[in-house]
Amino acid sequence: MTRRAVIVNTVVVGFFIVILMRLFDLMIINHGRLKARAEVQHYKKEKKEVSRGLILDRKGRELAINLDAESLFCRPHEIDSPERYVLMLSRLLDKRPEVIKARLSSGKKFVWIERGISSQKVEPIKRLNLKGIGFMTESRRYYPKAELASHVLGFVNIDQRGIEGVELIYDSQLRAALRNASLLRDANGRYLSDGLEEPKGNNVVLTIDEGLQYISEKVLEDAMQRWKAGWGVVIMMDPYTGEIFSMAVRPAYDPNYFNKYDPSVRRNRALTDSYEPGSTFKLITAAGALEEGIVNTDTKIDCQGGKIKIGSKIIEDVHPSGVLTFKEIIERSSNVGTIKIARMLGPQKLYHYARLFGFGSKTGIDMPGEASGYLKKPEEWSTLSMGAIPIGYEVAVTPLQVLRAYAVVANGGWLVTPHVVSAITAPDGTPIYRLKYSSQRILSSRTAFILKEILTGTVTEHGTARLAGVDGNTVAGKTGTTRLFDQHLKTYSKDRYVSSFVGFVPASQPRIVAIVVIGEPKGGYYGGTVAAPVFKELADATLAYLRVPREDINYRKTEGVPEGIYETH
Repeated sequence: MTRRAVIVNTVVVGFFIVILMRLFDLMIINHGRLKARAEVQHYKKEKKEVSRGLILDRKGRELAINLDAESLFCRPHEIDSPERYVLMLSRLLDKRPEVIKARLSSGKKFVWIERGISSQKVEPIKRLNLKGIGFMTESRRYYPKAELASHVLGFVNIDQRGIEGVELIYDSQLRAALRNASLLRDANGRYLSDGLEEPKGNNVVLTIDEGLQYISEKVLEDAMQRWKAGWGVVIMMDPYTGEIFSMAVRPAYDPNYFNKYDPSVRRNRALTDSYEPGSTFKLITAAGALEEGIVNTDTKIDCQGGKIKIGSKIIEDVHPSGVLTFKEIIERSSNVGTIKIARMLGPQKLYHYARLFGFGSKTGIDMPGEASGYLKKPEEWSTLSMGAIPIGYEVAVTPLQVLRAYAVVANGGWLVTPHVVSAITAPDGTPIYRLKYSSQRILSSRTAFILKEILTGTVTEHGTARLAGVDGNTVAGKTGTTRLFDQHLKTYSKDRYVSSFVGFVPASQPRIVAIVVIGEPKGGYYGGTVAAPVFKELADATLAYLRVPREDINYRKTEGVPEGIYETH
């Protein structure tokens, strides 16, 4: 073999040895490190945002859904002529030029210019084919029924986080959890796949019935216009379970455009606002006196011609009376008679029963922002308190608290916990959570039965709520009228009132308990004139919607009614 051949063979063998050593290094020694490096270059792990779960009414009808919306972004470092972009984008987006300029001039690598753009604006911008400008499809919350149940539903912010209502209190369930997705990229960093399917949040099923919610909002809106009122509330509930069938609040707002409304309009007055309840609070005195055995329905009390002096104040009845029975005192809403019964009961017992009915405490409803109201302890009462508290002054309540108190009478003596959510389900419909009803007996069934009979009397020709009567079904309930306290004058207003009615129907076996509160009506103010007719409209439409048959029951006298007649719960 020639010298030249030896050199060539040696070089070739050496070359293959080098290649083998390199392959050994790549495939054996550094295999794990290089594989991991390649995966970093070709795959990107990122968190994928959950598509928010739906909010449904009790029959599965959609109240909150998701829609795809285009959002405009920019990469400022890729933009050649920010000034030209500012003029075009500010015109197409209807934004001030300085706002667009600030975003395009940002030193960040990625900046949102506008989120959730309308389809009419998207195409003109896309046709410009601007470098460094792009669109990303995002999920946007949409409320197909607009104002309907808006104070219950609440709304979300631009990042799909719950801000108020059910959207806030059940935010974690609706969003579920963020999930990792591995996205494949080519050599230029472009994504070749979408990775995992878009994860979805859980659905929330409400106790609200869309039909009953519509009825409630319609009768409330009509009343607001009729009386040119400042605000109003209607709540309807199952007295046995605490399920809220409807919760209407006025003024209303459209959660699709929540930022166009003042926060005071978005406030859920059914839960957050306290007021002095007036005569609807007389239930507490009546219940305590019956439960303690101080009175019976025929106990006679002198109402002193409709006047009684408490401290330095004279408290009067709207309709002066002489001697009335306990039953007639509640039916006719006598202030004088109620105060004299409260004196027989005493401050400690009166306070005890007010607390027993839940006043001064939150009801525990699964909604944010609930107020507890205000109830002073007896040691904090003034010389006027025994005249004010029994008739619904010097105490602050929410409409929901009053509604729950009357549900106690409707269901036979049980204090229930109100709820607006009945279930949570997985995206495929699998149940995750179902409402567990909770209640506590606070009155004997006998006392509840007697109170039910008395409250039925208020909606007869002898009572203060004749206009709440429903043809074919017996209504039980109570009116309330209170003056609003003027903070500037430090006295009760002479022309600003709160009118209310709370009751249940059919009285013998109630299907609903409901409250109507009209704030600052004009042209009338008595609860029997302003609020009672709204209850009638509500009850008429509701009973028809629920297909409740006409009632054909003659109430028995309360004497001899056996204990436990309403024990089923």
